[in-house]
Amino acid sequence: MADVKAEWENVLAEKNCEKLLELFDDYIDSIESEEELKRELERLGEVSIECEDPYDLLHEIAHVYAHLDDIEGGIGLYRKVAEAKKSEPEEYATALYYLADAYEHFGMPEKAIETYEELLRLEEEVLKNEREIALTLANMAVNYDEMGNTERAIELMERARDIFERLGDEKNHMISLLDLAHFRYELGDYDAAEALINEVLRSPREDEIEINARLVEAEIFAGREEYEKAFRAIRDALVKAINVSDDIFGLVFDTLVDFIEGLFNEGSYGVVAENMESFAELFEDDTAYFFRAIAELARWKAGEEDAKKRFDELYSRVENEELRSVLDEWKRPKLSLSLGL
Repeated sequence: MADVKAEWENVLAEKNCEKLLELFDDYIDSIESEEELKRELERLGEVSIECEDPYDLLHEIAHVYAHLDDIEGGIGLYRKVAEAKKSEPEEYATALYYLADAYEHFGMPEKAIETYEELLRLEEEVLKNEREIALTLANMAVNYDEMGNTERAIELMERARDIFERLGDEKNHMISLLDLAHFRYELGDYDAAEALINEVLRSPREDEIEINARLVEAEIFAGREEYEKAFRAIRDALVKAINVSDDIFGLVFDTLVDFIEGLFNEGSYGVVAENMESFAELFEDDTAYFFRAIAELARWKAGEEDAKKRFDELYSRVENEELRSVLDEWKRPKLSLSLGL
């Protein structure tokens, strides 16, 4: 502890922000008193706003403030950085983006939109970078959707899409189509949403874009109560995600589990039972038993008494505690809830 503290004091005095970021977790975790932690955050905040590139460090500081139920403490540092960079348009634009992103991250979409609007004015009137204008429009759209104003979100995202298409920015063009499909789905316009997804799937695309397209496609099928098609779309996403990253795979897996839970809550046991083997066969560990146990649980809930014995046998083979806890939860009777991804 003494060595870490001594090194921390040295790099703090030197205002070495890169080194402060490296030491951050170890030093902050070593502080036991909340009052001392607050004092250290104040000292660190004063240094961080003088950094040339403070944003990674600000991100860490803001999360500790949030842990202390003081989100404003972290957000305030982003605002100070933005204020300090007003005289340099490009640096000010970067600071505004990170401030808006922080508002968004901490659940303040209205403040995020206000900041993105200021950023948009700067980009349109001074910097005149069309790609950055389109990215800001897209970010604004996501926050309007978060606030429930999906019509406005569509309007802004369509403007962003047109710019990306004109610039030949294929990746962001595809992402804007995905967002538009999701927005259309939210409004119940399934045909328009499906047409947008089909446009994405017809084009050359990155794996992550295809995965997200399949998940939106599953939303659309679920909205139409075409549950078998929804399962196939999620399975396609899961197969693709296996070779992308653990985070993406986890996202798709969690989406699948949430979808199955929604079907259980709706009492749609037959469609669950019929579709679990296609997922079980993707795995060689106890996850295969997990999906087969889900199928037998669905049959048991549908009134097939012999399924209980088969479920218990499969359940005993599931060693992963998180998967077992899911099965434990689903065994219990539940109130009916709305189905959704």
